[in-house]
Amino acid sequence: MPAVGVLTLELEFAAAHSLKDKRHWVRGLKDRLRAGFNLSVAEVDDHHLWNRAVVAAVTVSGSRENAAKVLDAAERAAAAFLGPALLSASVDWLA
Repeated sequence: MPAVGVLTLELEFAAAHSLKDKRHWVRGLKDRLRAGFNLSVAEVDDHHLWNRAVVAAVTVSGSRENAAKVLDAAERAAAAFLGPALLSASVDWLA
């Protein structure tokens, strides 16, 4: 049965001093997740804050098991890229 999984990442950039600093990190994360895992990725909240962001990555797969593997690997890659800037990560299932 098809599965749609959403990985939500809450980020905080303590060293960011402008929206330009924030965009640098968010764009880098989005590019890595898109290229490395073929995910649809978007910044979905905290647009107006220069030191916080919420990014969602979505995958569609033929099975929930495969989708979970992809999202787990994407979460590990995000943690490696962001370090302490990654506050939390959660996965939700839509189908």
